[in-house]
Amino acid sequence: MSLNLDKTALQIQDMVSELKGRDLEHQKHLQACLDGMARTPAEYQRLLDKVERSKTTFLLARPAEIPNAVHQLPVLPQSYRILATDGSQIDVDRHQLSRCYLINIGRVQLEYGKAPSASLESLPVLYARPEDMVISCGSKELAVEGTLLGIKRSVEETRHLSEMADAAAPGLPTLALGDGTLILWSLLSKEFPEYVVENLLVDGYLKYLEQIKNLNTKDRQVALASYISYPRSTDVVNTLRLLYCPYEPANCISKCDQLANGKRPCDILSGITDSMLFDRILKPGERSALFASSSSILEKYYGEHHVYFYYLKTSEEIARVELPAWTVHCAELLNLSHSLILEQCRLGHGYPVSLSEAHEQAVVSGQDRRIFNQLVEEMLTASQINPSSSAKSLSKKTRWV
Repeated sequence: MSLNLDKTALQIQDMVSELKGRDLEHQKHLQACLDGMARTPAEYQRLLDKVERSKTTFLLARPAEIPNAVHQLPVLPQSYRILATDGSQIDVDRHQLSRCYLINIGRVQLEYGKAPSASLESLPVLYARPEDMVISCGSKELAVEGTLLGIKRSVEETRHLSEMADAAAPGLPTLALGDGTLILWSLLSKEFPEYVVENLLVDGYLKYLEQIKNLNTKDRQVALASYISYPRSTDVVNTLRLLYCPYEPANCISKCDQLANGKRPCDILSGITDSMLFDRILKPGERSALFASSSSILEKYYGEHHVYFYYLKTSEEIARVELPAWTVHCAELLNLSHSLILEQCRLGHGYPVSLSEAHEQAVVSGQDRRIFNQLVEEMLTASQINPSSSAKSLSKKTRWV
C-alpha cells in the first residue's frame, strides 16, 4: 500500500502551524535575553553577586567583564604559525579474542608570512599490551574502551599539540588549536573512579596543557584554544535567567523544583542558546566578552588552566572558542587567538582550515576499520595464533539468504 498523501499533508499542515506558533514564542524569549544583556554596570555587578550566591540546576557562566562587551578584530601578525590536531579511533571489538584498539592522530603545522610552509601527517598507534588495555590502581582496573577510549584519544591529541609546540622553532607567534571542548566532561561520570581521573586528567591532559603554557617566554608566544562549531551551549543565557528570578539568592531545588517547565519565572528565556543570542549582538569578525565556565571538574582540578570562553562571529556561524586562564590573562595571546582563528575560518570557507586538514589526516573510514580487522585476523593466522571470534561476529560475516 502506498503512502496516503492526503492524510500526511494534513499532518504536515498542522506541524507548520505549530512551528509558526513556536517561532513567535522563540522571538519573545530571544528579546528577553537581549533585554537582559542591556543592563547598567551596577545591574551587572548585582548579577555577578547573585551568581556567586545562587544554587542552580543548570550551568552558569561567570562574566569576566561586562557581558555585552564587544571586541573588534585585532591586527593579524605578518608571520605566524598554526598547530592543530584531531583524532579518531578503532575501538576494542569485544567479539574478537585478539583485544586491541587503535588511535589515529592527524597533525598539521601551517606557517604563514615570509616563509610559508605546511606539514601534514597521520600517526596511527596500535595498543595491544595488557597494560594498555586497562587503567589500574592496585587490584582495581577499568577497561579502556568506549567512552574511556574517547577520553584517552582527547588526551593524546593534546599530547601531540604539546610536542609540536615544543619542537617548533621560536620566533613566530603560534596558536595551538584543538577541535571541541577543553573540558573533559565525560570524566564527571560516576562510573569513573578517582584513580582514572588522576591518570587521564591530572597526570595526562593537564600535564600537557602545563607544558604548552611553559613554552611562553619573552621570545616565544604560544596561545592555546579550542574551536567548537555550532555550539548548543546555554551557559550565558542561564546566567541571564537569574535576572528574571525573583528569589534572593536563587535556589532552583527549594523554590522551583515542583514547577513544570514553562511555569518557572526564568522560563521566559527557555529555548534560547548562547549562539542565538550572540548572533544578534556581534558583527562578522567580532568576539564577545569573556566568560568563565563554572563546571565542577574545573573548580576541582584545572587550577590555572581553568577554562574561559568567548563567542566569535565568523562569516558562516557563531563559534565558541575555549581557552585556558593563562591564555586569557595575557592580552597578546588572547588577541592572537581571535585574529588567527578568524583568519583560519576565512581560509577554510567558514571553518578553520587547519582543523579541517587535521580531521582529514585523522579520519578512519568504515572501510579502514574493515581492512584493519581483516589485517589483524590474517596476521594472527599467519603466525599460527587462533583469532577466534564470537558466534555473533561470525554470523555478521556469513550470508544466510
